[in-house]
Amino acid sequence: MTRAEPGATRTAARLEALGFEPVVAPLLAIRPLAQAEPDLGGVAALAFASRNGVEAFAALSADRSLPVFTVGDATAGAAAAAGFGPVRSAAGDLGELARLLAAATPGPVLAPGAREPSGDLAAMLAGRLEVRALPVYEAVETGAPVPAAFDAVLVHSPRAGGALAALLTVGGSGGQTAVAISEAAAVPLGAVRGLDIRIAARPDEAALCEALGKPAPRV
Repeated sequence: MTRAEPGATRTAARLEALGFEPVVAPLLAIRPLAQAEPDLGGVAALAFASRNGVEAFAALSADRSLPVFTVGDATAGAAAAAGFGPVRSAAGDLGELARLLAAATPGPVLAPGAREPSGDLAAMLAGRLEVRALPVYEAVETGAPVPAAFDAVLVHSPRAGGALAALLTVGGSGGQTAVAISEAAAVPLGAVRGLDIRIAARPDEAALCEALGKPAPRV
């Protein structure tokens, strides 16, 4: 498990329940960006593309009055747990979130998220809906090495894919498997020779686990 904490531990617990033997070795760390409380004047709704965005924004603002739209169900659950409501999930990728916002929100929309987001929600809605990006966290590489012995690795983002590819290119892959949450997350891994790359059928963790298949029998 190379994703940032606390997500890596949550995913490891899920895999263990399925019969796998997870090893937690985060390649990324999430750091909140220090800033003043956001001005929500004139904002009609909030849009979150990740749990990290929810958690970082919730620490900056006590306002829970705006409707919230999220890219998926896990992020929606995090928003509800943080006291936001009502919360609507696109149950898909960023494109699905853009379509949901365009259909349900008069705008403008505030989108708290990463300093370097993997997708551009504002560009997707250009000319239809005003989206104001608000960087509230950043993902930084930990510099931790990839464990020498592993059969498969889950890749939750393009940034994680890039960090993993750099380490495997140096150390060699040894015929392991990488399961990416999306085609974008898989792109950096194409530079790694001998790595079996699979892409989840849907951009969520349940699909990632399905793409792993069944764990090998223990001997």
